[in-house]
Amino acid sequence: MTTISLIGAGGKMGMRLSKNLLSSGYQVNHVEISEVGRKNLKEQLGVTAIGPEQQAAALQESDAVILAVPDTLIGKISAQVCEHLKAGTMLIVLDAAAPFAGHLPDRDDLVYFVTHPCHPVIFNKELNEESLNDHFGGLHAKQSVVSTLLQGPDSSWDLGEDIAKTIYAPIKSSYRVTLHQMAMLEPGLSETVCATLLTAMRQGMDEVVAAGVPYDCARDFLLGHMNILSAVIFDEVDGQFSDACNKAIDNGLGKLLYPDWKKVFNKDELAHSIQLIT
Repeated sequence: MTTISLIGAGGKMGMRLSKNLLSSGYQVNHVEISEVGRKNLKEQLGVTAIGPEQQAAALQESDAVILAVPDTLIGKISAQVCEHLKAGTMLIVLDAAAPFAGHLPDRDDLVYFVTHPCHPVIFNKELNEESLNDHFGGLHAKQSVVSTLLQGPDSSWDLGEDIAKTIYAPIKSSYRVTLHQMAMLEPGLSETVCATLLTAMRQGMDEVVAAGVPYDCARDFLLGHMNILSAVIFDEVDGQFSDACNKAIDNGLGKLLYPDWKKVFNKDELAHSIQLIT
């Protein structure tokens, strides 16, 4: 049986992963250094966590280790963890930022696997309340997962992908990309572009509300138009905008975005963004 050690098992992300791993066929060491985290695991999942005293022994027997820790701590924690890993062990990182920045230890004998969830799409076809309300994923709604085998033999892919599908289940699709492509997806596409533009949309709504439009009215109007506009723009429905809407878009693009805004996907720009994160 494959043994997995989950570092940070009692944290916010770790608890989600711990829950899904409980129903898997893997032998799991739930490693958590904080008393609060160990208490959460015991009370919410009935799991007895492995504390700092037993961590080294758990790591030495592991076939795979998942780092469910903040990006800012990946470099420090991965260096500590890798000191105890036997050759061939798979180290799984849940975000491309730290690996892209070169924060993983120089251990050619280890397998490095990076995976990240897409989260459930806004056009959710699962018509039940639990799935519709699972916006993050990993509970009820299906989501896709994106992964890269950064280092190690190609034969390691199957194990890494299966673990990724397990921790982020239920799964819609699984995609294999390069590390650079993962960085283009996040932070590039999802945070630098999407989260920024959504923040601008919220600020625009707040401006309308400040001008006297009722909050509920402005919110319904914006989210309703976001729904249909997104469906057309992202090929969910076969439709097209009116000439007036297209003219408004051209006018808005010129006022809201710099002409060279797509440079955020350049490798140097991604590196700068990731440096801020890590």
